[in-house]
Amino acid sequence: MLCTRCHHFEAAPDGVLCTQCTALPGFQAPPAGTPKAWLRSPVGLGRATAVLLGVAAAVDVFALGADAYTYDVTGDLAGNTSWDSALDRADLADTLTAVAASAQAAVLLVCAVVFVIWLWRVRVNAEVFAPDGHAKARGWVIAGWVVPFVSLWYPRRVVLDVWNASSPEAEPRGHALVNVWWASWLLTNVAGRFLASMAGEADTPQELHDTTGQMLFADGVDLVAALLAAAVVLRLTGMQDEKAHRGPVVPVAV
Repeated sequence: MLCTRCHHFEAAPDGVLCTQCTALPGFQAPPAGTPKAWLRSPVGLGRATAVLLGVAAAVDVFALGADAYTYDVTGDLAGNTSWDSALDRADLADTLTAVAASAQAAVLLVCAVVFVIWLWRVRVNAEVFAPDGHAKARGWVIAGWVVPFVSLWYPRRVVLDVWNASSPEAEPRGHALVNVWWASWLLTNVAGRFLASMAGEADTPQELHDTTGQMLFADGVDLVAALLAAAVVLRLTGMQDEKAHRGPVVPVAV
């Protein structure tokens, strides 16, 4: 097979790089037992993932509108304002809330699947760029999201390793974007679970009003998390595309 970096010379036996590429700075040979890795363009998949995250953000905007309407209605009910008219509006508020919740669940499922497929693609590419630069095995690209407890930090570690390996510069780019995205993702998950339990216990109009106010916050954080995730996808996809087109950097003799 051809070298996965330069695509000009034959790869070494049981390897993915040719001898010329393995001799260049920053182009390490993969450790023994490492699964085969090859470069594939992440651009199309990255754009599709970003579009789906944009759809998720649009659904969150709709959910925020439904929350605001419900907050207004429950406020009227809590204030004993014209129960007949408020109850009519409450039916619409329930419908909007149900539609928003169903749409969010459906979009989240689709986004999760496509995001993991994209992450697998960029992780394999990153193994070509830096075979020994990954703290977690490739299987954690998927397992890291579903295994209890470790899901709090393993996906971030996977993304950071891919980020470092994919940086076109000699020094990896800063991690601020990834860190802010991950913090917002954790916050929206914690807030969502907390509010789900609170919503089931709310009985009085005032309790419903308070819970809806908190739901406004949670959906706002979810919107931010979706936009930040799209930014991470686009930035990392662009970094890999740039690095792949640059090819190996050959040292110049002085």
